[in-house]
Amino acid sequence: MTTEQTLQEARSLLQSGRDEQARLVLLQLLQQEPDNEAALMMLGGAYFNAAMYAEAEMAFERLILIEPGRGQFSIALFNTLWKQQRTEEALEEIKRFMQHADHEKEKETIRQYLALVEQLDNPQP
Repeated sequence: MTTEQTLQEARSLLQSGRDEQARLVLLQLLQQEPDNEAALMMLGGAYFNAAMYAEAEMAFERLILIEPGRGQFSIALFNTLWKQQRTEEALEEIKRFMQHADHEKEKETIRQYLALVEQLDNPQP
């Protein structure tokens, strides 16, 4: 089975609610291709949806190591830390991302983060 077929199988399993099977398929793929970004993102998302935040965090951190300036990866890690109520670490992720991001390519992520920080600095009553 090709990598794309394996990813499609995992997608189908996730869509049909067989999350545990999907995670196993993705973990097997990652044994062969440890830097497969699509598999890591899907795995992190599957863990996140199952409220397995520590596991999701590991997958998203791995993605950050591969591509530190990618907004999609940063947001995934930020949301995982936020869900765990690790606010300071989540805010540190924003700072880390801002240092590594290509500001032209990541305009939307930067805009979202700036809006979030503004909201945190000025909470509505």
